[in-house]
Amino acid sequence: MKIGVPTEIKPFENRVAMRPAGVEVLCRDGHEVRVQSGAGAGSGFSDEQYEHAGAIIMDNAATLWDGCDMIVKVKEPLPEEYPLMRKGQIIFTYFHFAADRTLTEAVQHSGAVAIAYETVQGEDRSLPLLVPMSEVAGRMAVQQGAKYLEKTFGGRGVLLSGVPGTPRAEVVVLGGGIVGANSAKIAAGMGARVTILDVNLERLRYLDDVMPPNVSVVYSDLHTVREAISTADVIIGSVLLPGKKAPHLIVAEDLQHMQPGAVIVDVAIDQGGCVETSHPTTHHDPTFEVDGVMHYCVTNMPGAVPRTSTFALTNSTFPYARNLANQGWHKACGNSLPLLRGLNIVDGKVTHAGVAEAFGMSYVDPATVV
Repeated sequence: MKIGVPTEIKPFENRVAMRPAGVEVLCRDGHEVRVQSGAGAGSGFSDEQYEHAGAIIMDNAATLWDGCDMIVKVKEPLPEEYPLMRKGQIIFTYFHFAADRTLTEAVQHSGAVAIAYETVQGEDRSLPLLVPMSEVAGRMAVQQGAKYLEKTFGGRGVLLSGVPGTPRAEVVVLGGGIVGANSAKIAAGMGARVTILDVNLERLRYLDDVMPPNVSVVYSDLHTVREAISTADVIIGSVLLPGKKAPHLIVAEDLQHMQPGAVIVDVAIDQGGCVETSHPTTHHDPTFEVDGVMHYCVTNMPGAVPRTSTFALTNSTFPYARNLANQGWHKACGNSLPLLRGLNIVDGKVTHAGVAEAFGMSYVDPATVV
């Protein structure tokens, strides 16, 4: 199989979808791996390292995409990449289709086979390819919240930890999953008072057992969310419904009851955001203000720490990419329930229920297309 690893073109995205070590393994398996020149530079990997591992270095994206049976990426294809997708080509990356109708329709039109990292799901309902980036984003969310809480960045001017004789900042985490737990861990370690809200009582019991004393857990409903955010300095939105659009736990009118200069870090923005007033931003222009509340809604947060993120991501994605290369997508998805659940679009057919639901499209059971 011919496998392509393009340079990411999303603004300030410095991750790469495959390390030289992965290239070497695939080449030993008998595959041809094409890597776009400079693809690994942001993560500290040179073209020479990829070439030494057996890759063919390609000068431009169009040449790389053309003729490759599988493209392995980090982020979703952007409009300039839409014409490069073709019928039958496997594209293995983060897609987050439910938040982007234009992307969904472009992939449908191309006839490509879209396998989304974020919906590859284990038999225990775990999300093995989302976990590593959720860990990174959760920990980064607190760093960003603390920074934009500074007055010089438009925040309330509150130090997260406080100092003796002053109150600590209040951090509210919406959702107690991987992002939420990592956010709470870092915020608590920095000395803030942390509240985690979730609707899963078993998860709340677990978090109550493992979190330090300055973290409290609360069952989430309309009233508890409104009460918590009214006094919060930093709110971290970490709600996830796999493959579906995130629900709005904070609506526009709620901002009027929040403290001026409070900061919202909406990590759920990849799936549309869990705050009604959120919209995607970039590392170049990461924040905006609505009703006196700062919003940080960068869609590729882990791209700011690419060395860490690339290692964390490829440790998880490579075994699946290797299976797709060695077996082909039909056989690999037929033999692997996680990969079958990762199938989102095949030859124009939407094969993930969450994506179909988001846009009112027809849903096709993925088991019928493998």
